[in-house]
Amino acid sequence: MTGSRTAGTSASRPAGVSAWLPVAPCTPQACARHTGAVRSPIPALLRLLAGCAWTLLGVACAPPVRLLPAPARGWLVRRWARGVPRALGVRVTVRVHPYAPGSGGELVVANHISWLDIPLVASVLPGRMLAKSEVGRWPLLGRLAGLGSTLFIDRDRLRALPGAVDTVAAALRAGSRVVAFPEGSTWCGRGSGGVFRPAVFQAAIDAEVSVRPVRIIYGTAGAVAFVGDDPLAASLWRVVRAAGLTAEVHVLAPIPAGARAFVPASGEPGRRTLARAARAAVVGTDLTATARAAADQTAVASDSANRPAASVHH
Repeated sequence: MTGSRTAGTSASRPAGVSAWLPVAPCTPQACARHTGAVRSPIPALLRLLAGCAWTLLGVACAPPVRLLPAPARGWLVRRWARGVPRALGVRVTVRVHPYAPGSGGELVVANHISWLDIPLVASVLPGRMLAKSEVGRWPLLGRLAGLGSTLFIDRDRLRALPGAVDTVAAALRAGSRVVAFPEGSTWCGRGSGGVFRPAVFQAAIDAEVSVRPVRIIYGTAGAVAFVGDDPLAASLWRVVRAAGLTAEVHVLAPIPAGARAFVPASGEPGRRTLARAARAAVVGTDLTATARAAADQTAVASDSANRPAASVHH
């Protein structure tokens, strides 16, 4: 349900990791590498300092921003989130499938490759992130996550899962946008990734809200991959050293998830069918080459009206 990393391989599981949690086969040694152009240490250090300063600004401004009306708060969050990859030297292209935004809640689900996924999604669809409880204890980033109304869940106890689903459903019913990474672990981005765990989709069905799939593509996935036991500091340094990093965020058409709108296939629980449908949209298996090319030409929602416009490069 949550954007997190689990070290190990598909054949082995680290001690202390619950058996029901997903394990990606990606490791820092095999996946987290950059083979392209690099920045010299001084420019890279300046990029790193700029990213840290921008993050600190977010922490400092979060309390007063929370007091603002929702439209102003969302605008500021998008502006801040766009500044994170820009400060680190990552060029971002956002493409949004045309849609009419509703007034209620929405579940946003995306593939998970890096910690960069979070500001990338927030730069287009700011919402309440769903994260493992350990994130709340991270220095600086945990503080920022708490100020951002992150929904923390306990991933180590299976019996806590129904309560987590109820919490997410309540947030969706209250009109919040909730952002989740249902692969349950980061993947290096070189393959199709992991399956989408169905639990969070049950929350969307219970709350009768739509699911918004988001596809994240990095031009050099190895440089941004944050997998296994890769330290955050090492990942940050790898990102700022890599020159010419690019990222694409494709916001796709919504999938109705309400009890009356979403019909399970062959009597299977609706959450599993919905999870597969969302994953198919994210990995692109539901699109022909022609349709995908057409989708890539769709416009980007503007900040003022959330309507399609020209492509945006952050």
